[in-house]
Amino acid sequence: MNPLSALFGAAVRARNDFYDRGTFETRRLQGPVISIGNLSTGGAGKTPFLLLLGELLKQRSILFDVLSRGYGRETKGVAQVDPAGKAWQFGDEPLLIARKLGVPVIVGEDRYAAGVYAEQNFGPQLHLLDDGFQHRRLARDFDIVLLTPEDVRDSLLPTGRLREPLSSLARADAVVLSGNLSLDSLPDFVKQPWRVQRSIFAPQITDLCFAFCGIARPGPFFAQAQQAGLNIVATHSFRDHHAYDSRDIRKLLYLRDRYRATAFVTTEKDAINLGEQLRRLGTVHIVALRMELENADAVLNELLARVSERGA
Repeated sequence: MNPLSALFGAAVRARNDFYDRGTFETRRLQGPVISIGNLSTGGAGKTPFLLLLGELLKQRSILFDVLSRGYGRETKGVAQVDPAGKAWQFGDEPLLIARKLGVPVIVGEDRYAAGVYAEQNFGPQLHLLDDGFQHRRLARDFDIVLLTPEDVRDSLLPTGRLREPLSSLARADAVVLSGNLSLDSLPDFVKQPWRVQRSIFAPQITDLCFAFCGIARPGPFFAQAQQAGLNIVATHSFRDHHAYDSRDIRKLLYLRDRYRATAFVTTEKDAINLGEQLRRLGTVHIVALRMELENADAVLNELLARVSERGA
């Protein structure tokens, strides 16, 4: 292991030990907390999975809110996301969640403070904690961790993208596998993982499309766009959470014309980050990244039963 990664890993283990022993304080909200997180710095599909879980909860008329850090926003403190707001105010993913689910989404660097705000305004209902696996200051009743094939092959920061080693999966209540990840590649303590399939919802689009995005792992998005039947003539990726400016628009228009495309295709997250710049691009097909959970009803029953037991 790289010495810097070894040092990072030692710091992570020490921090987790302090929480496990109670040296570092953990604070609990009145309502139950379900955390959705991952081991890497991004690209595991946390937001699509949260949207999936949120829709399953809504189908059962279960009231809930979402607590998020609000990564990438230029504001500070606790705030409720206005679905009509901007990415710089709340962060692109919280804004997407608020628009798609239509439930209260509260952002705050301190997720406990965000939860207190939610309970003061909406009551002690169920909380979905976005990107919460490493945010151990807030107690949770169920920990969900998404794992990709790339995570299993990766190394710890700063040489890799892992924020924690695979051994940290031991404290997860459920491990969600995406892609073609086999059980043989997982630690022995991961006994019954949940499985999801990721896909793209794209209507019948016949345009020659130039695909672009600013997400953590653009490769799978471009591949899924091809698999969905879109005619992709070329692609371009920006960094994750990219805030588009006029130079980016000029570049994209140049690339579209260079490859003789007649339209663009991008993600819902990028559409949010484009904001008012979106209209300058002409025809843009915005496709939704979707997840399907195997045995969804049984999985949700198991989750809710465990949460109820721990809250009793």
